Amino acid sequence: MLTSLHHLIDCEWMLEAYRLTRKDGAPGIDGMMATDYEANLEANLGDLLARIKSGRYIAPPVRRHYIPKADGTERPLGIPTLEDKVAQRAILLLLEPIYETDFLSCSYGFRPGRSAHDALHALRNGFMEQGLRWVVDVDISKYFDTIDHAHLRRFLDQRVTDGIVRRMIDKWLKAGVLEKGVLRRTTGGTPQGGVISPLLAKELAPVVWTAPRWI
Repeated sequence: MLTSLHHLIDCEWMLEAYRLTRKDGAPGIDGMMATDYEANLEANLGDLLARIKSGRYIAPPVRRHYIPKADGTERPLGIPTLEDKVAQRAILLLLEPIYETDFLSCSYGFRPGRSAHDALHALRNGFMEQGLRWVVDVDISKYFDTIDHAHLRRFLDQRVTDGIVRRMIDKWLKAGVLEKGVLRRTTGGTPQGGVISPLLAKELAPVVWTAPRWI
């Protein structure tokens, strides 16, 4: 069990988190763009780091946007602010190496150095070289929206109990969603679009993030 991780996060860590953050995405509720944030980058990141470690960081609500799906329904997408993405990336850089050791080689979704193309290549090898003939595709409906927070916290308790890291995760889980000017507090789920969300989802249900299994 890891009780102290946050001491690893320093100014260089925050710069790396910013470097890895997508800069061309849609802005969150504050409208902040990367060009504005970079005008005083080191000071902004230093202030963000101080707020994270002191507990003063306030996770802003995500901006809700809907993306049409092929079946005519819509997929809800949460758009965090740029600074919140950086904060999430900083925590993700801490947690990802810890949980990477848990995932099997057949898992590809949202893992560093792996892509959907790698998963398709593995499927091709399974059919062409191993004589496999069936693929079972399994999905969990509205999984991101229905993650039980208490259940998630119990899973996290088994590996990570660093107070600052856990406090940040709780703030993101409780940040809520701003939709059409109305703030809705959430009691479950983790927003699609959040940098930290795929890791939290994988920690609860790793099978969701594997390549389709062949039989």
